[in-house]
Amino acid sequence: MKKAIIGGTGVYGMGGEARIETVTTPYGPVEVDLVTLGNEEVVFLARHGKKHSVPPHLINYRANMKALEQLGVKWIYATAAVGSCNEDFAPGDLVVINDFLDFTKNRPVTFFEGGGEPVGHVDMTTPYCPMLRDHFMAAAKVENITVKGEGVYVCTEGPRFESHQEIRMFRMLGGDVVGMTNIPEAIFAKELGMCYATVGMISNWCTGMQQEQIALHDIETALGNNKEKLTRAFLRVFDQSLDQQQCTCNRSVVTL
Repeated sequence: MKKAIIGGTGVYGMGGEARIETVTTPYGPVEVDLVTLGNEEVVFLARHGKKHSVPPHLINYRANMKALEQLGVKWIYATAAVGSCNEDFAPGDLVVINDFLDFTKNRPVTFFEGGGEPVGHVDMTTPYCPMLRDHFMAAAKVENITVKGEGVYVCTEGPRFESHQEIRMFRMLGGDVVGMTNIPEAIFAKELGMCYATVGMISNWCTGMQQEQIALHDIETALGNNKEKLTRAFLRVFDQSLDQQQCTCNRSVVTL
């Protein structure tokens, strides 16, 4: 059980034969689906809960990622609904995330809390696993999935959307898409030595990019067109032989 999918907004299951398991972690319990695919099980975790009942600022990110580690997960694909602040990325497009800007405020962002534990620092040269990103791009071609490009994810605290001036600032800093959940998830994966990659599903234009206000029905439409395609591509990668020697994700922590 070494592979997992984390579903963001609009992605609440994988289909197929599944059983529910509750994993007890030092940070709280986590409910996951264990989905049987051929001779192995893939873990599915709904980031916001199956009924989208947990807002982004209240997600127990540490418990979620610790639960996946306890289940033996080494490779993770995640989906993220994002707004676009890049004119080249429109609602309905898919973007592979290659870096981030962290503007969260009130979240635990590390497992290294000191005390009786070693002080740890994690290398963020490649925040998202380059091996999983490359494998996804190859699988997307086979599945006839159009990937618009790669982009920098700006993570805000939420649950409010961003102001016009905030989006202006993010664009000046090099941000391409904006969301509320990818940090600290990506950091925790790296601290735990897991390969992690995120595909952003553009659900809307960010504030001020267009004249129209952000509409829930537009977001749901954009996500609905992509979630099944993404699952097929992820599973195609998981069918392959994956090796953590092809990246540095499990060798990124320096302890003192």
